[in-house]
Amino acid sequence: MKLFIKSACIAFVLTVIYSMIPFQTECKEISNEVFRLHILANSDEDYDQQLKLKVRDKVLIYTESLFESAQSKDEAENLISNNLQDICNTAQKEVTDNGYDYSVTAQITKMYFTTRTYESYTLPSGMYDALRITIGSGEGHNWWCVMYPSICISSEESQDEAAKETFNDNQYDIVKNEKYEYKFKIVEIFEKICSYFS
Repeated sequence: MKLFIKSACIAFVLTVIYSMIPFQTECKEISNEVFRLHILANSDEDYDQQLKLKVRDKVLIYTESLFESAQSKDEAENLISNNLQDICNTAQKEVTDNGYDYSVTAQITKMYFTTRTYESYTLPSGMYDALRITIGSGEGHNWWCVMYPSICISSEESQDEAAKETFNDNQYDIVKNEKYEYKFKIVEIFEKICSYFS
């Protein structure tokens, strides 16, 4: 009887894992189509957190005009790469204009993001390419969003248009539909387990 129960449990776990493979593959494809923004504040003090938001606003205004011609995540990333120093200078100027002497760094990096919901979009956990801006020591709470497609600060209509142009129908359904919430959690747990072994 114990052997039967163990076998049934193992079969159930394997079935769940097997059924998640197509979903996890789509989630990985979503992460390959998205470029994110990650800003680290100097500290958790209120003034540093407010400064982080001001830097965010300036950087998003600057990059919004850059991305007008971007037709893919790779094009958006190339535009960021080619304008990285200007983006850093924009952030640094905002810090200085607000009376702080913190240094600012900007880099393109691949980093892990947990599952995040932005208004009506949920992006699965995974490794994403991102523009990381660090203000001062970068020890404060961070802020993140999606730069490409622009579902960060755009109107809902613009967000939908950008998402539909970027994702295939299945991927769009995944990021827009709340029914996948439990699957996102399973994928996130699975990725954490895998990261311990890599």
